[in-house]
Amino acid sequence: MDQFLRTADSNWFRQRLKGFILCVMAAFVVLFVRLFFLQVIEREEYRRLSENNSIRLQSIKPPRGLIFDRNGELLVDNRPSFDLSIITKDAKPLEKTLVRLTYFLEAPLEELQSKILRTKGYSAYTPILLKQDIGRDALARVEVHKFDLPGVGVNVEARRHYINQNSAAHLVGYLSEINAEELKSGKYLENKGGDFIGRFGVEKTYERYLRGERGGRQVEVNATGQVVRVLKTVEATSGHNVYLTIDTRLQKKAEELLLGRAGAVIAMDPASGEILALASNPSFDQNDFVSGMSHEQWEALVSNPQRPLENKALQGEYPPASTYKIVTAMAALEEGVIDEDTTAFCPGYYNFGDREFRCWKEGGHGTVDVIKALSESCDVFFYQTGLKLGVDRLGWYAKASGLGSPTEINLDNEAIGLVPTANWKKNRTGVEWQRGETLSVAIGQGYNLATPLQMLVLTSSVANGGTLYRPLILKQIETAEGKIVLDSEMQSRGKLPVSRRTLDIVRKGLWEVVNSPTGTARNAQIPGVEVSGKTGTAQVVGRKQDDAADKKKAPVIKPHAWFVAYAPSRNPLIAVAVIVEHGEGGGSVAAPIAREVLKVFFADRKSNNSPLHATLQP
Repeated sequence: MDQFLRTADSNWFRQRLKGFILCVMAAFVVLFVRLFFLQVIEREEYRRLSENNSIRLQSIKPPRGLIFDRNGELLVDNRPSFDLSIITKDAKPLEKTLVRLTYFLEAPLEELQSKILRTKGYSAYTPILLKQDIGRDALARVEVHKFDLPGVGVNVEARRHYINQNSAAHLVGYLSEINAEELKSGKYLENKGGDFIGRFGVEKTYERYLRGERGGRQVEVNATGQVVRVLKTVEATSGHNVYLTIDTRLQKKAEELLLGRAGAVIAMDPASGEILALASNPSFDQNDFVSGMSHEQWEALVSNPQRPLENKALQGEYPPASTYKIVTAMAALEEGVIDEDTTAFCPGYYNFGDREFRCWKEGGHGTVDVIKALSESCDVFFYQTGLKLGVDRLGWYAKASGLGSPTEINLDNEAIGLVPTANWKKNRTGVEWQRGETLSVAIGQGYNLATPLQMLVLTSSVANGGTLYRPLILKQIETAEGKIVLDSEMQSRGKLPVSRRTLDIVRKGLWEVVNSPTGTARNAQIPGVEVSGKTGTAQVVGRKQDDAADKKKAPVIKPHAWFVAYAPSRNPLIAVAVIVEHGEGGGSVAAPIAREVLKVFFADRKSNNSPLHATLQP
């Protein structure tokens, strides 16, 4: 160093260089002292902290959006739930920790082990939901012994709560926990293990609006996974609220009327396609899916012969029976094979080939025209009309009227029904169409299949002057703060392929079904409100078999009862479709159900002093 300074060019340079070297040496001394302090004096304390603590990111689940009916009545909300989870990396030894938990949770070891096995493939640091909603007693036991339960944590989560148990279950749907395969599929990038996702109904259809945005927090945890302190938090964003088109009062009335029966009741605003009620019975409690269903509960549901998990309104396929005569009448009038004055004589049967096709009325209806044939549901008139049309022309009108294809309601698994044609049979069975089969098709039997929702859409289009609307279940979606993000609009799917004159004739016949002294649905009359409709009694076995069977001993061979209707007849505000499986009489069983639904609808209008009530007055 001295040699270097002696060779410097000036004193000024030597002084500053010396000062710099002294500063560097001083800095090294400070660092050495600090290092000595940390490594020697505080060594044990920092070793303990480095071994026991670590920084982790914890996910915060967003509260799921709420679901309301069209009037703002709450159908689905969230309630607090104490959910116990475990991080396997921290829970050492895992088996010993699980054994301890069996005591605190009063749950079998196999149940806890199976929860962990089902999450194979998760990160070892991913919390695995072991048990939801453990209750305050179990929570107290776990908290008292939490130092003996490494890796175990209890979080307060928002749990889905279906307020009206069993009500609108097929429409609203339910949630269940996402599984490992779904997480790996790449379709659920927003989700993590332990999340619940929509599985059915509205919960599934509007999942992306309802789920919200996840938040998170940065925490410091100790060696047993317990949070020591929270370093930073980003709050989750609540899901959007969904408003449905259904009216809760109408919905509950429809469900009440179906108690003890298998079937469906649907109501629609014929001017917009909005679904006002959608009831399917038997139903189920969606809360069972959220809380975790036992094997016995699941078996009871899937083995029930009345199929409670099936949404009969849109998944049930039935012969439309005499409600189909609306299509046959429209097709025949539009094609000119009959007119309003065309008559046929009904002696109670019709001979075709070597077979006798019977009318439902044993003694016959006598001479009938199309209006009387609709009013009294004369099979013989429509046998002859169907023959004049042929199965393919009849099929064309049925498809153009919305049958044989989905209605495009925004719910999963809608059935498409079946509109038979000659080609369809040839392709399906390899056998040519027989003209005699057209007779059955013309009265809604044979190969014909339709869902109650399809028949409701068809009835609504007759009521509103011919527009086929897509059924709507969504009114609007808004944020938790009330900002509307999606407003539903009515959507036309086309027009009935018939003239105004044809519709007027058919509508006159449907009015007489309810209001004529000989109509088949006099049970649907409501004082002060004119109702139009059509009954149907769908045979599920051939009539000869039906006669031979003892109906009391074999109720499943009884025919299904149908009724479709709209009201008021001249200015329709509501259309209804009712199907009661094995209910037998459309006029005696299904029509009174529709009447009670209509009475509630119009009573509500009257009590609310709605301007629409004015249309009901003479």
